[in-house]
Amino acid sequence: MNGADENVERGEGFVAAPFRAPRRLWWLGSVALVVIAAVVAVYRRHDLAAASHLIAAVRLPRLVFVAGFEAASLGALIALQQWLLRMGGARLRLKVVGTIVLAANAVAGALPGGAAFAAAWMFTQLRRRGVGQVLAGAVLAVSGVLSVAALFALLATGALAIGSAGLGALRPVVLGLVAILSVIVGAVAGLSRFRPVRRRFWRFWRRLGVRSRQLRNIEDDLLALVRHVHAVRPGLRPWLQPFALALLNWVCDAACLLACAWGLGIGIPWRGILVAYTLSQMTGSLRLTPGGLGVVEASLTALLVLCGLRTDQAIALTLLYRTASYWALQPIGWACWLGLTFSSRRGPPRRT
Repeated sequence: MNGADENVERGEGFVAAPFRAPRRLWWLGSVALVVIAAVVAVYRRHDLAAASHLIAAVRLPRLVFVAGFEAASLGALIALQQWLLRMGGARLRLKVVGTIVLAANAVAGALPGGAAFAAAWMFTQLRRRGVGQVLAGAVLAVSGVLSVAALFALLATGALAIGSAGLGALRPVVLGLVAILSVIVGAVAGLSRFRPVRRRFWRFWRRLGVRSRQLRNIEDDLLALVRHVHAVRPGLRPWLQPFALALLNWVCDAACLLACAWGLGIGIPWRGILVAYTLSQMTGSLRLTPGGLGVVEASLTALLVLCGLRTDQAIALTLLYRTASYWALQPIGWACWLGLTFSSRRGPPRRT
């Protein structure tokens, strides 16, 4: 086994490690949600029938806008990955990066613990195309951090715009959470500028890894990652562009939800829709089921009802949005995965 293969296996073990322990919980959660969904479907069968009539009445030209916003969301995500790779000196074609991102998205949405599998698979694909171990890890880690920060920014915006009715009761909680996170991030960023603080932090971090070889490897990778990012792009201003791309990813996806409401002829609850969208995305990110299946649907439907929609309207809007943002992307992503898998078997890919 050569050094590159050993590094790839280290990366896969590092990324997939969080998945091993809670495997049974994912399956139990999936079964429980299926049972709950079946019970709700029987209890709410009249609302489901009304929702199906609303979806059947959607005109095809309006679905073009739905697909367009979701495509723009994916385009922003691909552009973010491309920017991070170019920042580190990797020159992969946009088509290659897009194919990897679409395939990883399908893996993340179809398997229990799919996010860990997708990250490990994407790490492997980048390494096979000549991307260094530190840069491959940096792309995964930094894009994740930027996406989380952008989603919280969207949540804060929605909390400021929300009214007093419906989800308005959650406004103090949401704003308090955003304020606490902002203070923590600001404190960490401010303290990190002082060398004695950084030195004590790394000393404490190294002590944690004394008993675990795997933890020491993670520490080494994180330290190298931090040094690499700081050396390539020092300062805050260069990060505004990737943050804007991460924010655009969420904004276009939220616009897809709004386009679905327009296609269904449903009046949009403007004051609460952004909070409902961001909270449902956060619950789905817990990955209790593959792709947040059942979790996103239940949470988004309940939040839309709290925003003022009728139950049948909320169900129809949720189902149409999930069809556009999840189900329609699965066959596309798996086709990309198959293409990359067969091309890797034919031989090593060309580096550009």
